[in-house]
Amino acid sequence: MSSVADIVQSMKAKFNASAAAGLDLVFQFNIEDGENHYLVVKDGTCDVQKGDSPDASVTLIMDSATLKGITTGETDGMQAFMGGKLRAEGDMMLALKLTELFPV
Repeated sequence: MSSVADIVQSMKAKFNASAAAGLDLVFQFNIEDGENHYLVVKDGTCDVQKGDSPDASVTLIMDSATLKGITTGETDGMQAFMGGKLRAEGDMMLALKLTELFPV
């Protein structure tokens, strides 16, 4: 199993900068069986940080296997949400932007 840090870094590698033009968002990932990380998406850039952001636009809560599945395309994020494997707090509509910002 990849570490949470490796999974989040793989997301950064897939980042679609053109989809992030003009955005200023923070995606918090609370990982139940690993370390928390957050992604700061601002004006076409993406920065990965370890820990918790006080400025999270949306917080996604899941285990590391669900995170890995979603980032590799093996798990559909909406199905994970509907099945209770993924919870969201804050602006839940922003979670839908993740597929545009980080295409599989």
